[in-house]
Amino acid sequence: MFGKKKANVPKVSFDRENQKAVVRCSICTGEQVAGFKDRKTGKFTEVMAVKGSGDLERFMEIYGVEKVEKEY
Repeated sequence: MFGKKKANVPKVSFDRENQKAVVRCSICTGEQVAGFKDRKTGKFTEVMAVKGSGDLERFMEIYGVEKVEKEY
């Protein structure tokens, strides 16, 4: 009843053929955002903020991704 609440990550549709998993990193602030980048248009769809390695692992687990590229 009063248990710990899990943070819900809204599941965004992920097309493995046309999109790739990417973590965008800011050089200035160090802020990181995980999401998907369209291979053809380059459009980035933001999914969640990454504040530590646990967040990145959770992102990979939720979407079944084995490899995530970093973009600066």
